[in-house]
Amino acid sequence: MNHRDDPVANVRPQRVVLGVGGGIAAYKAAELLRRFTEAGYDVTVVPTRAALKFVGEATWSALSGKPATAEVWDDVHDVPHVRLGQEADLVVVAPATADLLARAASGLADDLLANVLLTARCPIVMAPAMHTEMWEHPATRANVATLRARGIVVLDPAVGRLTGADTGPGRLPDPDAIAQVCFAVLAGQPRDLAGCRVVVSAGGTQEPLDPVRFLGNRSSGKQGYALASAAAARGAAVVVVAANVALDDPAGCTIVRVSTAEELRVVMLAQAVGADVVVMAAAVADFRPAQSAAHKIKKDDSGSVPVIELERTADVLAELVQVRAASASNAAQLIVGFAAETGDESNSVIDHGWVKLRRKGCDLLVVNDVSEGRAFGTDTNEVTILTRTGATIEVPPGSKSEISSAIWDAVSAVLATP
Repeated sequence: MNHRDDPVANVRPQRVVLGVGGGIAAYKAAELLRRFTEAGYDVTVVPTRAALKFVGEATWSALSGKPATAEVWDDVHDVPHVRLGQEADLVVVAPATADLLARAASGLADDLLANVLLTARCPIVMAPAMHTEMWEHPATRANVATLRARGIVVLDPAVGRLTGADTGPGRLPDPDAIAQVCFAVLAGQPRDLAGCRVVVSAGGTQEPLDPVRFLGNRSSGKQGYALASAAAARGAAVVVVAANVALDDPAGCTIVRVSTAEELRVVMLAQAVGADVVVMAAAVADFRPAQSAAHKIKKDDSGSVPVIELERTADVLAELVQVRAASASNAAQLIVGFAAETGDESNSVIDHGWVKLRRKGCDLLVVNDVSEGRAFGTDTNEVTILTRTGATIEVPPGSKSEISSAIWDAVSAVLATP
């Protein structure tokens, strides 16, 4: 069959405009460009004048296969300052500097990228990178709030080493993580969480027996991180409370690290204040050693085995529900719980789920069967969502990203209910 007669071959690739701001992280945008081109997207790079001081036009043109310019007056007969924005399926800006965020929020049109941002009617994703003091300045925070209120996905920067010896929030998120958010947006991920503040717990707690041993569980944090990434792609400002997670941080999310159940409890209660949605996806220990030894527990030649006395940990999900009930300002907060269950002789996994939903008092409960090695540590999942109104939502098996989309669909449906 002739290539021109192939209907699949004649479908144009989706068009991405990659805007590059003038920060030291501009070199990382080259890796983001590679992610898009390898995935088959048609990419046009639009750097700012300052960005070209860090990475030259020849690099962007060679990697994209197209000219790259910061000027409105280049190829003016093609009217690029209007055409690029009109024809794009996505505009992504990485790094988005403090200056660029300010110009975008103010609606300035003083270079080609600023014009593209004004003419684009497609989704826009901005990945900020700057020094901590600039990111935390009230002017920058106000600009970010303005852009998010317009439906633009503004990711939170990562925390880490910055230029020189500085460390803190302001680092450009990993290019692969930015790409995953962009791919979700290009796939039609709705932006129904724009303006929402979301808190997600992820991973599994560890309760120390002594300085080298702990009681833990098999949770990897993959589902919690997938939920956080999907929420960010849908426009939410996301805080992740990560318990012993050894994964790349999801782009655009603020990460707060904890280890024990009590640490998670304290952080979740603090972060939940003012949040629109709280998701308890972490596997929190139900029990912990009543005493943690100050030194490593030794074995001797007697053959004796130490007896470990356990005590209950706090029920974080139930406490979040109780705090919401006692706070007028949090009355509209939506709380999602997770239940990793196994069936037994008298009750099924779903039976146990309904009991837990009634006992905890949350709005939605995501139930998954973890018997026979399911769910924990894998890239796939299969869940059933139970609602406080008595509805059951069966979610077919899929990747944890697909499961996350189904969960946020259910959350959005509740949020949209008068």
